[in-house]
Amino acid sequence: MTQIDTEVGQRIRERRVALGMSQTELGRRAGVKFQQIQKYESGANRVSASRLWAIAGALDVPVTYFFEAVMAGSPPEGSLGAGEDLLRDARAARLVRNFLQLPEDQKKVVLDMVTSMARRSAPREEQAELNA
Repeated sequence: MTQIDTEVGQRIRERRVALGMSQTELGRRAGVKFQQIQKYESGANRVSASRLWAIAGALDVPVTYFFEAVMAGSPPEGSLGAGEDLLRDARAARLVRNFLQLPEDQKKVVLDMVTSMARRSAPREEQAELNA
């Protein structure tokens, strides 16, 4: 397996989680068992071109979606941006999906609450960034 294979697997997982889709559902749509989706996402198995085409269709993205980081020159290992970290955390993706369904007045309350909690738990150096 190469870094590209691993990146493709991570992008499959990111998109699936962002859509709120289970591995079982993606597998059904792509014509494989959920265990195979697990192997693709973990990088244990390489995704063939025809299977990647099916997965892209199931996730409603172009095949190039899986190679965007590679084409742009992906960041060094462990230096992912906050947006990518967000997509890789299933809880954060779920939070965002639910947040987007709230009316505007409730979104403000939730955002204020989370900001307040983050300020209290962040180290002093980060608190200045949160207040900006």
